[in-house]
Amino acid sequence: MSPAVVVLLVFAGVSEAAGRILPLVARRPGMPRTLVAALLLPAGLVEAVVFALWPLTAWTLAESVLSSPPPGTGLEWTPGVVAPLVLAAVLAFPLLGPLLHLVLFVGVGAGLVGPLAAASGLDWWSAAGCVAVAGAGLALAVETVRRLVVRISATGAQEPSA
Repeated sequence: MSPAVVVLLVFAGVSEAAGRILPLVARRPGMPRTLVAALLLPAGLVEAVVFALWPLTAWTLAESVLSSPPPGTGLEWTPGVVAPLVLAAVLAFPLLGPLLHLVLFVGVGAGLVGPLAAASGLDWWSAAGCVAVAGAGLALAVETVRRLVVRISATGAQEPSA
């Protein structure tokens, strides 16, 4: 993965995390900025890792579908494919367009389908299924972790101090 792609993925991850964290900050005006930064940076890196795993997960699913997977390095992000992902992450702010955000993510996924189909030998629809299942599975895993962190944080905040 080139350094430019890594920078774009980190930017997309931080932007995606900001779109989820900043509405919470708006509801709690007394939240310290250091706490916001402390939440934003790790969350952004986690989002970037999830974005980076999307092609790898789709490639792994494609290999499991094929009876004899082709030898190759797999599927990787390229600057041309990751640029719409950055745009989708920038539009992640809930009030700025969740539907447009979803449409852009579908577009990014469709952009991954062609290279996956070419690299794996799958037809377009099978490759699209692999990309969709990989994206949905990663999104579900991240959402589960988010809800778990919120639940643990809320439980820790409600405990009475002695």
